[in-house]
This record gives sequence, structure tokens and C-alpha cells, in this order.
Amino acid sequence: MTVGERLSYGGAIRQVVEEAVLADRLGVDVFTVGEHHRSDYAISAPEIVLSAVASRSTRMRVGTGVTVLSSDDPVRVHQRFATLDAIAPGRTEVILGRGSFTESFALFGYDLANYEQLFEEKLDLFVKLLDEKPVTWSGQTRAALTEADIYPKTESGRIPTWIGVGGTPNSIVRAARYGLPVMLAIIGGDPARFVPYVDLYERASQQFGTPSHALGMHSPGFIADTDADAAEFLFPHYKANRDKVGRERGWPPVRREAFDAEIAHGSLYVGSPETVAHKIARAVEALGVRRFDLIYTAGPIPTSARLRAVELYGKEVIPMVKELLGKVRRARTSRELHKVVGSASWAPARSAPFWLALPWQPATR
Repeated sequence: MTVGERLSYGGAIRQVVEEAVLADRLGVDVFTVGEHHRSDYAISAPEIVLSAVASRSTRMRVGTGVTVLSSDDPVRVHQRFATLDAIAPGRTEVILGRGSFTESFALFGYDLANYEQLFEEKLDLFVKLLDEKPVTWSGQTRAALTEADIYPKTESGRIPTWIGVGGTPNSIVRAARYGLPVMLAIIGGDPARFVPYVDLYERASQQFGTPSHALGMHSPGFIADTDADAAEFLFPHYKANRDKVGRERGWPPVRREAFDAEIAHGSLYVGSPETVAHKIARAVEALGVRRFDLIYTAGPIPTSARLRAVELYGKEVIPMVKELLGKVRRARTSRELHKVVGSASWAPARSAPFWLALPWQPATR
């Protein structure tokens, strides 16, 4: 296939399954796909794609990033993920969110004026369903349930569930109230600006008396053999994607200077494996999170480049990040910290398992 030849939607979906299978073989911990209902994204039914991935993988967790709960039915969402868990026992998860796009609301007959209420009520019902016991529930956004028992049941007894948060304090507090972990969607700016949200989550969890989970972060990037190759290759595709969305939302066109600044100081993890690994390690320690999800494409990236990015992430970035974090946690002085991650401004976060994930974005070329 030559660069520039657009894949069909079916071809794009089949391609993402191949990328996921490669990620599983190379040691990626989690592979997620989003839910979208617009022309520039191929996947509108992520659980079906994930079932194909699950049937061809052996160790990697699979999930969504995110499932748009506001415009879906919580009972059906739970049933679909419980079914997926039967295909990949103990390897299934869901990240619930309101979504960064709103096409699904009109498509499925929901009024955007009820944006907050829809998510609040449906999340309340979904959390009750997680216990996998008969549920009695009532609200204004769907029919009431009386001692309703939902099938199938999972073998583990519960679907691991996260809340995707883009930076709204109320969303952080809501997640803490329900005792659910948060996936921070950090798509621009210095990731350290999210430290107050991590602190807010811990304080709110204490006040509600709910578990304070280790959190995760989700950011875009791209990996190539060298820093220059990664930036030069990605920019036109990144710009095309961002400018299309920008025209819909009133954003100015992306300038190269802003793109380069985001790589240097913000939340674009672009470069060689070594560059990306060091940047991930710094962000993880700055926030004290225990999972990092790299959105490894932006725009219609050619197939060969996406596969190479997955290969470099699994073979080189993941081992390097885990080695760096191990060194940081063993460092005893600020000088030792500086040698490891280039700064002495972060205290080693609490020890816990660490996962590196690959969320998938549109593959249309």
C-alpha cells in the first residue's frame, strides 16, 4: 500500500486488531480503543473490536478509553463488558466518560441540555450493576429497575472500571464518591498542572470513606527511531487532525512552534524511544500515577509508521520506563534523582504495580 491511500473503515478496524496483537506480543500491558460516531474515526462499537483482540491475545488487558456512558444504556454496557470478560477472563476493563465529542447524543436521541444529568444518573446505575446482584433503581433518564438481575455474570465478580476525567474538579469528586479510579486525560500543557487534581481525589476519598486508588494518565504521542524523524513525520498528520476538530470548535490552526513547544514542555510524548521514556517517567513521578496510556497516533498515520511505533513502545520504551522508575524509587538524594530523570523536583511515588498502555486512535491511511 502506498502512503496516502485511504483504508476503508473495515480495513482500518482490521488493522487495529493487528496492531493490538503485536502490542500483546511485545509486552504492552493494556490496549484500549475509543468510541466515536464521526467520519474520521472507524470504531463506533469498541467492544466488538476488543473481542477480536481478546481472542487473539494472551496476556494483555483490553478496554475502552472511553465508553460514552451518557448516550448509552448502563445495563447494556455492563452486559457487553461482562460478555467480553468471558472471552478474556480477568483481562477486561472499561473507562467510562462523557466523551470529547457529542455526536452520539443526537444520534441516539439524547438532549445535550441534559449533559450532566445523563452522566450522573447513568453512572449511579452502572456502579450498582458492578456488584452483580439484583438492582433496584429509579431516575429520570431511563426506566426504573426493580430487583433486576443482569446477565451474564463475570467469573471474577466485578468489571474493573475507571472514570475518564479531562480536568473538571467535580468529575474528580464524583469518581471519589463512587470509589472508582480516575484516568486523567492530559492532552496539552505541563502534566504537573494536574497535581492538584490528584490531591483533590485523595482528599475527597478520605472524606467519603471510599478507597483511594492509584490513578492513571492518558496523553498523545508518537515514537520513531529519532526525535527529528518523529516530529517531522507526525506534524502534518497531527495538524490535519487538530485543525479539523478546531474548525468545528473555533480553535485557531496549529502552528509548528506550538507543536514543538508541546513536545518540549507539554503533553506530547514525541521522539525517540529514549526521549519518550524519560518524558513518561518524569510525568509519572510528577503526578504519582500508576498507569500511563500513550495515544500512539494522531490523525491518519500510515500503517507502517503505526506498527513501528507499537514495536518501539513495546521493545524499548516500556522496559526503559520501568527501569527509570525503579531507579527513581531507589534514589536517596536529589543528586541521584537528577541523574535519573533530569530533575530533583519529584519525590518517589508510593510503590505499586505500574502499567503502560496503548490507546488506539483513528487509522485511516
